[in-house]
Amino acid sequence: MIKHLLYSLLLILLITSCATPGNSLWGTLPTPTPLGPLLPTRITYPLVATIIPTATATPLMILPPAESATPGIVALQPTLAPINTSGPMLVLKSQSGDTLQIIAKRAGVSPQQIISDIILPAPSALLDPGTLLLIPDVLPAIRTSDGLILPDSEFVYSPTAIDFDIYQYVKDGAGYLSQYSEYLMSNGTTSGAEAVQRIAIDNSINPRLLLAIIEYESNWVRGHPTNFAQDDHPLGFIDYHYKGLFRQMMWASGELSVGYYGWRAGTLTEITFLDGSTLRLSPKLNAATAAMMYFFALTHDYASWQQAVTSFTPLYTEMFGDPWQRASQTDPLFPAKLTQPDLSLPFQPGQVWSFSGGPHSAWERKGALAALDFAPGSTQSGCVASDKWVIAPAPGLVTRTEEGIVILDLDSDGFEQTGWVLLFMHIGAEGKVKTGTFLQQDDLIGHPSCEGGVSTGTHVHIARKYNGEWILAGGVLPFTLGGWVAGEGAEPYKGTLTRQGIVINASTSGSFETRITREKK
Repeated sequence: MIKHLLYSLLLILLITSCATPGNSLWGTLPTPTPLGPLLPTRITYPLVATIIPTATATPLMILPPAESATPGIVALQPTLAPINTSGPMLVLKSQSGDTLQIIAKRAGVSPQQIISDIILPAPSALLDPGTLLLIPDVLPAIRTSDGLILPDSEFVYSPTAIDFDIYQYVKDGAGYLSQYSEYLMSNGTTSGAEAVQRIAIDNSINPRLLLAIIEYESNWVRGHPTNFAQDDHPLGFIDYHYKGLFRQMMWASGELSVGYYGWRAGTLTEITFLDGSTLRLSPKLNAATAAMMYFFALTHDYASWQQAVTSFTPLYTEMFGDPWQRASQTDPLFPAKLTQPDLSLPFQPGQVWSFSGGPHSAWERKGALAALDFAPGSTQSGCVASDKWVIAPAPGLVTRTEEGIVILDLDSDGFEQTGWVLLFMHIGAEGKVKTGTFLQQDDLIGHPSCEGGVSTGTHVHIARKYNGEWILAGGVLPFTLGGWVAGEGAEPYKGTLTRQGIVINASTSGSFETRITREKK
């Protein structure tokens, strides 16, 4: 009965979603002018939702136990709380990385109000992608379309980007980007392609996405800028602190990550335009689409934002082929049965360190709250030399080392875009492990320092990726090191580590209460 009701309501909602009101919160909607080929059938715009009429349905009831074929044994049935389905309902399928808790935040309901034709897991557990869900529709009638702009695997630096040659693509484009260069303090004279590659790999954002945004905003990839603003601010963010391609991409990568991982965590539910007006995001979106809608709203008014999100997919497809076909080779990006490998604390047994930073951004100042910080015990504060060692929490291959940075690939295939990968930052140059080294658990990586990035004191910064996606330190797969489980704080750098009822609160002051010791074997 429940399954039939779900599919009946699904049919009703799909039929009614084709109608579009003539006016929105911003007046009459403009007619977008798409770029490139026709829109894929996955996208249904204009970007406002319909006011869904009330569906007529029989309220769901708790089913009595069915008779068992075995005498004396009662067959189990789902125990679903009765929910009034006479009002508007949302029918959606869960996507990679979803939990009931997160979906409930996006839909503005409690997890207990979400039902399905199967027994659902605990609210904080990952759902199998494609799980059919029925949710009371309490959201504003005016909201974004349900259409998807890109798959998640085209947003992060995932397996779909392994064989993409940024340098050749930029050269073949023969646009302004192929001739562009700028001087960077950390890298010297840097070409446009090198800048895109640097931002992509450091922030784990798909280089195809960065190139498509550059092309949409300024025509740099296949043409030339047409005004002075595009010369200095090719991604459309007009701020003298972010002049030039590299700084524009630094800003963009941080904001794109805020959108993507905010959707992942359930904290991003609406977008705000330049005039201060807001629009609710449909709970049927994926993380990549929510991130793109959020990103374009930062630099566009509503009319040009609608043009951007409508035109971006066909432009992207024209430049790189069908992204959904590539995604089908790697989905799901974030499997429901995913578990973190066993990881030890990143320092040697018997030593006392400080838990100096709870969940905070993995790379830029804004972004995925995927990193934790640990500082060695010291009688001095600030950036001082340390004889302590950062060690490998698990076996793996060192695939990249740069100033202050070591990348440890736990599946040892040599690609940062696949499987579990650990990022270590602020590793000193002296004694640092070399690229290509295979490490066993507890092998030496290097000394904690202030090298690489901004740092106010000697420490190590550690973050996780899976298939190119940063894994939130206090999220559905909490960062767990030596049995210590990370928890979110009220703001970045706050947070906890908990083990067997003992709780350590993070603090950058290195106070006595933040001490943490790895027991000797």
